[in-house]
Amino acid sequence: MTPRAGLPLAAGIGLRSPHVAHVQAERPPVAWFEVHSENYFADGGPALAALDRIRADYPLSLHGVGLSLGSADPLARPHLDKLAQLIARVEPALVSEHLSWSGVAGLHFNDLLPLPFTREALAHVCSRIEEIQDFLGRQIAVENVSAYVAFEESTMPEWEFVAAVVRRAGCTLLLDVNNVYVNAVNHGFDADTYLAAMPGDAIAEIHLAGFEATGPCLIDTHGARVAPEVWTLYRRTIARIGPRPTLIEWDIDIPEFAVREAEAATAAAILADCHAVAA
Repeated sequence: MTPRAGLPLAAGIGLRSPHVAHVQAERPPVAWFEVHSENYFADGGPALAALDRIRADYPLSLHGVGLSLGSADPLARPHLDKLAQLIARVEPALVSEHLSWSGVAGLHFNDLLPLPFTREALAHVCSRIEEIQDFLGRQIAVENVSAYVAFEESTMPEWEFVAAVVRRAGCTLLLDVNNVYVNAVNHGFDADTYLAAMPGDAIAEIHLAGFEATGPCLIDTHGARVAPEVWTLYRRTIARIGPRPTLIEWDIDIPEFAVREAEAATAAAILADCHAVAA
């Protein structure tokens, strides 16, 4: 296993179970992979063994969905223990979690729910991120999430809240450009204003995914190709901040691996264009 280092400034793919056997057998020329941390919290078994084999050949990022950063409940120590064990085992280049909450009073909701953008929520979530980073002994990245409701109590726009979390907690940012676009359409703000407010030097990774537009609002499904509007925002973001490790997410209606490779190739071409301009 290669030592832990930063993710390559290249396009990666979110590794999902239908493609694990293909990746092990074919060793496709993908720069890096990302997995959901909680899928590998077992003490052993074939899934974890497969991840070990893949990690021997590829840089890896761990992306969490269950820490519930914004919850009023105490942080779940068993969850943190399992995450720490997985980190020690696979030595990921990056560990990330969502800037959201998923449970309260011992109840868990199978969703990534939004926070109110208030000073109180800011202080609360930053203290929890700091606690997690102290426990793990490393920085984590936090991801902006898609949202379909907003709180009347919010006292600042989402982009100010996200930027303040990164500055105050000393974490890095996993910037989901698709989520920015979805929220901009659904809540009526300018996506470029949001992206311009993000601290470029703190952006450790970018996510791209597809959405569904068949209802009264856009839904962040991770079940389609990246939309042209999102590619346009991504290109402008890379032109502003420079190349960043970029992940193609696809979590439902998962297509053949070649389709996901093609999406990653589009991101790679944008990254290469940025390198060429810089040179």
